[in-house]
Amino acid sequence: MGENTVTRIQALGQSVWIDFIRRSMLTTGELGALVRQGITGLTSNPTIFEKAISGSTDYDDALLELSRAGRPPAQVFEALAVKDIQDAADILRGVYDRTDGADGYASIELPPPLAHDGRATLSEGRRLFAEVARPNVLIKVPATPEGIKAFRTLIAEGINVNVTLIFSLEAYRGVMEAYLRGLEQRAGKGGGLRVASVASFFVSRVDAAIDPLLRARADGGDASARDLLGKAAIANARAAYALFKTAFGGERFAALQAKGARVQRPLWASTSTKDPSYPDTMYVDGLIGPDTVNTMPPQTLDAVLDHGAVAPTLEGTGASANETLDALAAAGVDMAEVTAKLLHDGVASFAASYDAVLASVEAKCGALAEAAT
Repeated sequence: MGENTVTRIQALGQSVWIDFIRRSMLTTGELGALVRQGITGLTSNPTIFEKAISGSTDYDDALLELSRAGRPPAQVFEALAVKDIQDAADILRGVYDRTDGADGYASIELPPPLAHDGRATLSEGRRLFAEVARPNVLIKVPATPEGIKAFRTLIAEGINVNVTLIFSLEAYRGVMEAYLRGLEQRAGKGGGLRVASVASFFVSRVDAAIDPLLRARADGGDASARDLLGKAAIANARAAYALFKTAFGGERFAALQAKGARVQRPLWASTSTKDPSYPDTMYVDGLIGPDTVNTMPPQTLDAVLDHGAVAPTLEGTGASANETLDALAAAGVDMAEVTAKLLHDGVASFAASYDAVLASVEAKCGALAEAAT
């Protein structure tokens, strides 16, 4: 593996994952080639699967076989997703083994309709983890209040979890506390602490939500608001990283670490640039630091490989990040309100994609069955 932007980022302590999956990337060797370039993990979500299944013929043979078995759309979709994640995890297994379980994970999302049902999240998390049956899989659980409670129990039971849709610092504090409590509960029962977890903190959507508010303030005569455009998301993430350093740098975690526990790494998600006037690598370049992950869609990864700027941009940024957040509050931005809406909208968006993929599966199964007769 030759040196490139990804490997230089790795040298600064950050893992780079791909935020994409499609069956052809698994069967043609594309994911293996990415691993050779330095990619060490993969994330998926219902939106990615919906585009993969509806926008390609990759799944047609499997769809026809599953439809002939009379399985309903939800079961058909899960079978397709589980197979893809199993294959991705197998391709990443070399990374997992080489890093002794520190990296090399593939993530699969629980059905979004369960986001506010803690009991169902818990039971489905257990079932799906057993169904995929790979040590390097992460079950994605949303950072709703109900999801965070279920996450704590899943960690206590030794199930690997990617806590997703984190937007607010308050929610992130809750996620870290749940992780530590889950580990403590597991340790208290004599369980091993080599359970894996990442905390997916969403980035670019924060600017996409706040920039229009700032432009409205600027148009109303507040010149300082214009200076804050494009700064909220990175400041929010850097403030989260400062919280991470505090939570995992103290005696409480040190006691768990001595028993084999790993830090729950912040994972920067939603790192593609939504505003075309901003640099296309800004949410990568500005968030590089130790014990973190950045998961990128293919176009962002291509941009990073082509012209990403590699430098340590996270360490020691907490104070300046909080100053930016204070300035945003002074400009009338209510971060709690904005991030609560982003969580609500994120859950709704994934739920809509889940409904769309089930509809696509049903339609494709029908069409393929008819064509085969």
